[in-house]
Amino acid sequence: MQEGKFYSVRMRAAKNGSHEQGGKHISGGEKLSTLSHMKHAVNALLEKGLTHSRGTPDFMQIQFDSLDEPIKLIKPLQIETNEVESVEIGQALSWNLLEKVGISRQIIEKAYTYMTQYSGIRGAILIDIHLGERIDYKNEKGVRVSRMDWMNTNFEKWADYYKVPKNSRVKEALVLATKVCEHPATVAELCWSDDPEYITGYVASKKLGYQRISKLKEYGDERGCRIFFVDSSKDEDLNSYIQYLEKQPVIIQWGEENDSRMD
Repeated sequence: MQEGKFYSVRMRAAKNGSHEQGGKHISGGEKLSTLSHMKHAVNALLEKGLTHSRGTPDFMQIQFDSLDEPIKLIKPLQIETNEVESVEIGQALSWNLLEKVGISRQIIEKAYTYMTQYSGIRGAILIDIHLGERIDYKNEKGVRVSRMDWMNTNFEKWADYYKVPKNSRVKEALVLATKVCEHPATVAELCWSDDPEYITGYVASKKLGYQRISKLKEYGDERGCRIFFVDSSKDEDLNSYIQYLEKQPVIIQWGEENDSRMD
């Protein structure tokens, strides 16, 4: 683990103006960095924003701020890859996995209608598992999970152990899913990318781990989704749940570390 003060570094990129001006979302990214590694973090996010398959942005914002809160260390979710032959089989599998964690088919069906309605938003939508209603009230912005990372050396050890490709896409998705599913109010997450060239998605939960599904949308489709299924009875204060997602600093730590928190 790096010593010294940490900073949250965030990037968002859009085309045809900023997001606030109705621009098309191109890319976003998150890193935690010490000041000595800030240039590397900023350059990595700059490269990500400029080389996305959704297009070349004409608006990009990269910002950082210091972290004053203790960073929570979390073990990564267990990972499993499910190879499927078609999108239909992949989506049927996602339904089955969500049912396994206690979400009814009626609620899942309702969630899939939200995907079409909100496929262009930047963040996640929160759905109550009891009512099937969207509860975050963030409109077209959604909830942006932030302040999270996985140090490369530790990630690469994990990837070698589980024979997982050492690519940033797997790393970033698992970091986010692990943070989200750590909260007791999260029942599951369903996600696939808005990248038209990437058709793999996942279902994640504390119970099932990180279940990658090789086909969850058709190649060339720019519609993506990120849905958090929330048990509101586990956390009656929705604001505190969103505060955790947006503000609690988290580093994924696999293997030798046993401590749960770091100052």
